[in-house]
Amino acid sequence: MKLTVVGGGSSYSPELADGLARRAESLGLDSLVLMDVDRERLELVGGFVRRMLARLAPSVSLSLESDLARAIEGADFVVAQIRVGGQDARLRDETSPMRFELLGQETTGIGGFRKAMRTVPELLRIARAVEQHAPDAVLVNFTNPVSIVTQAVLQHSSVRAIGLCNIPIGLRMDLAEILEVEPPQIRLDSVGLNHLSFVRRVLVCGNDVLPSLLEQAAGGRAGRPANIPELDYPKEFIRALGMIPSDYLRYFYLQRETIAEQQAAKQTRAQEVMDIEGELFAHYADPEQDEKPAALSKRGGAHYSHAAIEVIEAILTDADRELVVDVQNGSAVAELAEDVVVEVPCLVGKNGARPLPQRPLEPAIRGLIQQVKAYEDLTVQAATTQSRALALLALATHPLVPSVAIATEVVAELADELELR
Repeated sequence: MKLTVVGGGSSYSPELADGLARRAESLGLDSLVLMDVDRERLELVGGFVRRMLARLAPSVSLSLESDLARAIEGADFVVAQIRVGGQDARLRDETSPMRFELLGQETTGIGGFRKAMRTVPELLRIARAVEQHAPDAVLVNFTNPVSIVTQAVLQHSSVRAIGLCNIPIGLRMDLAEILEVEPPQIRLDSVGLNHLSFVRRVLVCGNDVLPSLLEQAAGGRAGRPANIPELDYPKEFIRALGMIPSDYLRYFYLQRETIAEQQAAKQTRAQEVMDIEGELFAHYADPEQDEKPAALSKRGGAHYSHAAIEVIEAILTDADRELVVDVQNGSAVAELAEDVVVEVPCLVGKNGARPLPQRPLEPAIRGLIQQVKAYEDLTVQAATTQSRALALLALATHPLVPSVAIATEVVAELADELELR
């Protein structure tokens, strides 16, 4: 089995490579390709991964490629984890909304919109390469914003694609620890979009234990990744909602508090990540090192490799394993269009991921999910057509953008950079 990582020079790559190496025999992995346009980072990360493989899975060959076509040729799986513009672009995405006293974040609001508009064309370029050079491959997309990017690929290419995030598996692992059971014993009844999801039931051996968990979830840390601000939902809100909202939903439900925290912070998350990456790359550059560094946990990628391997293994073995992933809706969520991407439990097997039917969305969550999906849908249209008008409508639709005047100014700034027309 050949697996190609596009964006292989990422500081995340050793986390993924470590997991793959430990499961290489059961997965049948014999060829790993890291592809990146930044040759310097690719050589640095690739050298470290090569040492890891020599220790953990010497039978797996490693190739480092800067040419996309060569990297993808004949691949069985392609993992996409790109960041267009690097951390410098992320810093601009996070800081540009702050002049309007709005939330600065890389996957939602103005920052997420900017990132999506840059990223969708590049993911579609990767999808075209997969169509041409590995038409039977499965594209596993980790690239943010996951829902938007995955939807663009599924709507505008013939590639088999699954969007993936480490948040659902992180929550499952944390709940397993709280409940003192093995993670496979837990099923999450989760519905929504990537970074905008709600857990409506937690099933252990078929029994819903969510009511007894709500007191622990209220004000708790279950499921919070490293890149989420340490804010807590009011306990009264959690009790009233009767669900566990994604931690990213605090950008909507605690918007004022989050903005205040960002304004008071000494560094943005992008600046923190730059510092962490400096530490990581120094570790990777040390020729004596061949084990993944502890600092990776600060990067926000907990269970990253586990999430990818679960999907890959389920497809290879035709397991029909129930996993929470991002796929085309079909008829799963009746309140949303069939061709949009949702994040719901799916049966994952050799034919990909089939979303399980969802019961009707509760009024408390229905409107927000529909509004954000309308924004995502318009953003996909804007990014694939380079339409300035659609870009303006997309941003004006987002619930975190309070003024069409602000939306107009942001789109005007992006028009030249992205050649919108």
